[in-house]
Amino acid sequence: MATTDSARPDSTSERRTPARQAPSVARSADGRRIAYATYGAPDGDPVVFFHGTPGSRRLGALLEPAARANDVRVVAPDRPGYGRSSPEPDRTVGDAAASVRPVLDDLGVERAALVAFSGGAPHALATAASLGDRVTGVDLVAGATPPSFGGDTPAVQRLLSGLAAATPSLLGALFRGQAWVASRADSSFVVAQYAEDPDAVPEDAATVVKEDFLAAFERHRSGAVTEFRDAADDWGIDLDAVDPPVRLWHGTADANVPIAGAERLTEALPTAELRVLDGADHLGTLLRAVPEALSRPR
Repeated sequence: MATTDSARPDSTSERRTPARQAPSVARSADGRRIAYATYGAPDGDPVVFFHGTPGSRRLGALLEPAARANDVRVVAPDRPGYGRSSPEPDRTVGDAAASVRPVLDDLGVERAALVAFSGGAPHALATAASLGDRVTGVDLVAGATPPSFGGDTPAVQRLLSGLAAATPSLLGALFRGQAWVASRADSSFVVAQYAEDPDAVPEDAATVVKEDFLAAFERHRSGAVTEFRDAADDWGIDLDAVDPPVRLWHGTADANVPIAGAERLTEALPTAELRVLDGADHLGTLLRAVPEALSRPR
């Protein structure tokens, strides 16, 4: 089922980047460190946010105003090998729940909704398939789609996936260099990877996107290398096992993840609907979809 949403985001004058905070830390069953941050209403309904590839807990700051408005507590973990979380280079997409369950347990949260952006989508679906009754709903925003559904994969993504499979150390060095440049460049250097017109992205949102990119690589590069390696392979997820309702939010101008893949994924999921955002690019889809995505009844 597909519907079209032509609404524009609320005025960005109300969006503010929360003060930087030291992340909380949970421990996996095998002792790995899982760093996470929280945003929004401290006692609100819990929503786990899955950042993109590459990405970090810092991107959750974009959800702050909508989270407070909807009495939602956003929980944003660093996936393994990103930010302050321990590396786990042998992990697969299907292992995602092993890094989400400890965070929920650390917070004393029994059930939560999931919201994923871009490369976080497969990890959210894997978590929903594994954790069953602990997941109340899933929103995939400009979400990556299985390779067999994706149609024309952008050339840059094909290149990065190829490097991750053939020469992972070279790709890690490339990310190290990108982070060095990004730390010294204007935020538009990073935003240009996600938006057709970086100058049109509100300054506060652009700042968060840059901080997210830098935090992703502050200690490791293995998280991104692992995920680009897996991006070209089958996810290993039983989509029929995803029982919670799923909404996919996708922009018609998304050059990072063409909408054709989202249409196919919607058809493959048993309880999914597609919300189409006219004219939205990759980052624009996130900025426009978040207010309604966080208003889902829980």
